[in-house]
Amino acid sequence: MPIRLNETTQDILALLFAILIGVLAGFGALAFRGYIAIGQWLIWPEGRQFLDQVGRAPWWLTLLLPTAGGLAVGLVIDYLAQELRGPGVPEVMEAVAMRDGYIAPRIVLLKPLCTGTIIATGGSVGREGPVVQIGSAIGSTLAQIFKLSPEKTRICLACGAAAGIAATFNAPFAGVMFAVEIILADLQIAYLGHIVLAAVTGAVLARHFMGDFPVFTISSFALKHPGELWFYLLLGIGAGLVSVAFIHAVFGFDTLFRKMPLPEWLKPGLGGLGLGIMGLITPHVLGVGYDSVNLALTGDVILTLALLLILMKFLATSLCLGSGMSGGIFAPSLFIGAMLGTTVALVANLLFPGLDLKPAYFALVGMGALVSGTTLAPITAIVTIFEITNTYAILVPLMAACIGSLLTVKYLYGYSIYETKLMRRGVNLIRGHEVNILRSLKVRDTMIPRVEAIHDCTCLAEIFVRAETNPYPFFVVLNDREELSGVLSLWDLRPVMPLSRELEYLVVAEELKTADVITVTPDDNLFTARTLLEDHDYSYLPVVLPPERTKVVGLLKLDDILSAYREKLVKERLLWGPLKRRRGQRS
Repeated sequence: MPIRLNETTQDILALLFAILIGVLAGFGALAFRGYIAIGQWLIWPEGRQFLDQVGRAPWWLTLLLPTAGGLAVGLVIDYLAQELRGPGVPEVMEAVAMRDGYIAPRIVLLKPLCTGTIIATGGSVGREGPVVQIGSAIGSTLAQIFKLSPEKTRICLACGAAAGIAATFNAPFAGVMFAVEIILADLQIAYLGHIVLAAVTGAVLARHFMGDFPVFTISSFALKHPGELWFYLLLGIGAGLVSVAFIHAVFGFDTLFRKMPLPEWLKPGLGGLGLGIMGLITPHVLGVGYDSVNLALTGDVILTLALLLILMKFLATSLCLGSGMSGGIFAPSLFIGAMLGTTVALVANLLFPGLDLKPAYFALVGMGALVSGTTLAPITAIVTIFEITNTYAILVPLMAACIGSLLTVKYLYGYSIYETKLMRRGVNLIRGHEVNILRSLKVRDTMIPRVEAIHDCTCLAEIFVRAETNPYPFFVVLNDREELSGVLSLWDLRPVMPLSRELEYLVVAEELKTADVITVTPDDNLFTARTLLEDHDYSYLPVVLPPERTKVVGLLKLDDILSAYREKLVKERLLWGPLKRRRGQRS
């Protein structure tokens, strides 16, 4: 006999499950960082920092290592898991919106190995996006092991993502906002406690094993005069412009490499060779780049170097991601933002010598502004930089820059770099909980498996008789092979209604039907169906079997879509226990 748990016990178990995800995702993030550090120590010359190691390497090693890393990872991606390409965050977003939170368990092992190899060999990519995919895969895999519902699987995935980011930056609230703003794209209070608990667990675990480590070298921040806010706003607008250019460059290189008549596994190696050549010009572009960011945050970057590094990192990351490597864009965005902020401050000081703007302050704010522009997640960017600095003085300049960057990208382009990747695969994710719910529901579960059909040869008199008992305002028209040939609505019959007696034996179905029929298949999701209904101002759609789309198997009504949405919404509100009934008892 199954054990029945009371509501309090269910809630406690759910919170303990979130802690378990936080522990595993935290260990995953730490193991990932450890793998990168060991790899860099083994294959590069000795040095205090990675930038020192690269600077001491002979020219042939700088060319060889990125190329070898790209080739090795290219083989794994091409033959084992295509979803390892790129940042990993778009795949997590797609899993939440369209696959009920399902991520293949193999990602838990393959993603850190592939991205860790790329970064260790000098790849100009970030580790934060891969950490999100690793943590999400851990949460999703646990949910699959315990056979949790799709709703709970999505929240487990978000818990893993939050814990991974929190462990990486030692910033739990940044992890929470990343999961809520980017992964889930909405805020549901019933789930927030579990995500917070997982993120805090990941951060505590990282702090226990690595200490209260500062990711960046931060000097004290101060806003000397309110007039400086105009320059921070200008920095935000500039960051928005650079973000748009960065997104276009990444996918421009992607298009270029896809057109190359070469095996897919070879392309990351070719990208690695190009990166190695760039590394000979300036070693700063190799690796995650946090050593160079710390130089900017201490004010040790001159204007010419800042301009060079913006251009080189811009091209290096675009080349790596465009060629098909595995890695994120969060760290490159921080790098470019830091150099952009330094540039704005130094140029402003040249033009207005009396300002005495601090390049280090602008570098710090520029980091948040570029993250806001590339991800369209300003709250995540603000909270991340705020947690890193732990000073209230930075909030107003940071808000001005991040919102300026966001609005610029929204006005000029409209999508984040993550959404752009999904759109290029034909997946157009719109932010909002309603869309996520509709994408998780299939036409087959909502359609009416019965249709009112007539044939091409049906005469007017029979159509009028059938119309009196037809519950729908149209007929599906079939040909002599019982295949869909059109739709005949009551609106189509209006021209012949006054002549119904004179033309009762006239065959009108063939003449009056609408031959260009909009249809859906049983495997389409309800968001796709609702979009078709709204775009064509219909209230019904025939459901057909692919690929021919001529065999009619049902009917989908707009009212049924709305009913399915409301039913799913009620279920999600009860996700981690019968909260609704409890509130009713308390009231």
